[in-house]
Amino acid sequence: MLELRPYEREDAATILSWSKGEEAFYKWTAGVLGDYPLPPEQFEQMNSLKPFTMVDEGEIVGFFTLRKPADTEGVLRFGFVVVDPEKRGKGYGKRMLLLGIDAAKKLGAKKVSLGVFENNQPAYYCYKAAGFQDVLQETPELYHVLGQEWSCLELERDI
Repeated sequence: MLELRPYEREDAATILSWSKGEEAFYKWTAGVLGDYPLPPEQFEQMNSLKPFTMVDEGEIVGFFTLRKPADTEGVLRFGFVVVDPEKRGKGYGKRMLLLGIDAAKKLGAKKVSLGVFENNQPAYYCYKAAGFQDVLQETPELYHVLGQEWSCLELERDI
């Protein structure tokens, strides 16, 4: 049975082990956490956010954070969304997001948002399946990753 629980320090090694290369790591961290490979002790900065771990029958299968963006009311933002690569394509991501949306609602949110790199189509379609809609941006946010420029799409959903 899938359930969300608060992130625990011991979860870091498992979550970080899912990134088998730099590109995979940067697609869910955008380099905000530091450089690849990130040591588990550096993952501790997650505690300054509202981190959640998703487990299935006691096995860690997903992770995300929620935070309140500056200058917003009633909005919580998903960040660092990642699912065990061996579980991808099986609906875990969508179910994790729906559980996260329920958690955000309990925290008083009226809307949730997130960003996804344009080159991360599987994640984009997962977010769409969970009810997120594209937000039109005049100028997309750009990140410089691995010598390339990655464009970030913005999505949101009312709850």
